[in-house]
Amino acid sequence: MILLTGLFFLLLAPSTEGGNTSAKTSPNELRVPILLYHRFGPSVADSMTVTTPVFRSHLEYLRDKGFTVIPLKQLIDYYLGKGPQPLPGSVVIVADDAHKSVYTDMLSLVKEFRIPVTLFVYPSAVSNASYAMTWDQLREVKKTGFFDIQGHTFWHPNFKKEKKRLAAPEYEKFVDMQLRKSRERVNKELNVNIDMLAWPFGIYDDELIKKAAAAGYRAAFTIERRHAASNDHVMKIPRYLMQNSDKGKAFELILGPPPAKRTK
Repeated sequence: MILLTGLFFLLLAPSTEGGNTSAKTSPNELRVPILLYHRFGPSVADSMTVTTPVFRSHLEYLRDKGFTVIPLKQLIDYYLGKGPQPLPGSVVIVADDAHKSVYTDMLSLVKEFRIPVTLFVYPSAVSNASYAMTWDQLREVKKTGFFDIQGHTFWHPNFKKEKKRLAAPEYEKFVDMQLRKSRERVNKELNVNIDMLAWPFGIYDDELIKKAAAAGYRAAFTIERRHAASNDHVMKIPRYLMQNSDKGKAFELILGPPPAKRTK
């Protein structure tokens, strides 16, 4: 399967079908950046590659400035009323697509910095596409305890195109298959509970949200570039799609001011 990188970035602009893109928060309200990565490596292979040295610099900055990388599930528990609000300075790190560089480049840094990461995978590529991880590699990263595996539909479809191409009954079946088969396959291979979904290409609408909730997903994520805020809908939570240019001052601007030092 060929990743449609160009189309992906055309869809980076906030969707008119999505949530509040100008959420305003007070100092006491939730503001958590979710940093979304795709691929790593020694050089920039495409617009969604973050070089491994730049990724290391991100982790060093987070550590040195007192930010805390928290599990994505901890943030979602807050949205669902099952946990406390994350403390100021909380950051979430996720990666979409299960690219093989997650195993070859990201894994060692995750273990070195001991941070939680959520991987959103589409299983049609795993152990099949040359760019993707294998099921054995996913089992290995899962065993480290640092990685949570979640869903990205079955083969990363463009739902807007499919809705235009298919008649309404066929489109509904197609959506149901993408949501259901993804969960079933990943659970079969990895014995994990898939209850979070990254919308492919960031595409979603009210109909898709209803179907995802009915299929058992309790949270879903877009690619709108802003912090997750208290008033965000749990099925359309924003994420920053990271590029290699997001380094130095650009990375600092994404995060905002470092958290104040906490007294013991």
